[in-house]
Amino acid sequence: MFAIVLAAESAHGAEKAAFPPFDPWHFPSQLFWLAVFFGFLYFALSRFILPKIGNTLERRESSIAGDLDEAARLNEEAVEAQKAVEVSIAKAHAKARETADKARTKIDKNIAAETAKVDAEVDAKLAEAETRIEAFRTDAMKSVESIATDTTEAILGKFSTKAGKADISSAVKSALGEG
Repeated sequence: MFAIVLAAESAHGAEKAAFPPFDPWHFPSQLFWLAVFFGFLYFALSRFILPKIGNTLERRESSIAGDLDEAARLNEEAVEAQKAVEVSIAKAHAKARETADKARTKIDKNIAAETAKVDAEVDAKLAEAETRIEAFRTDAMKSVESIATDTTEAILGKFSTKAGKADISSAVKSALGEG
């Protein structure tokens, strides 16, 4: 840039003094103040600013590491809790199955007892009915002889045939005994 300025000035024909920062006479003082400024900047950065930044980064790193450790611990607890819940659910299913089996067994026993009771009542009623039927049959068989004798006498009366009651009764008895 210095060359541009010099070229521009020489083009105008007037030789002016160089731009002070580019003037070689000012270089030693500029280098001195540059060294003082960078020395002060180095001192300030190394003593005050960088230690604070380093401490902040260390705290942040330890905080992140702590948070990651805490997250890992909580994850392990969550996995253990999930396993405990699964075990609890499995136990609950087993207990429910056992309770249902006990209830089913109890209901089956009650049904079997009621069925046996009803079967016994039905068997008793059937036995009673068979006894009554047998009594009716016996009574009917006793009446059959007198009915057959009366019927035979009535039929013979229709044909104008006469037979004695004793003969008809003996013929009916012999027919019933053979049949």
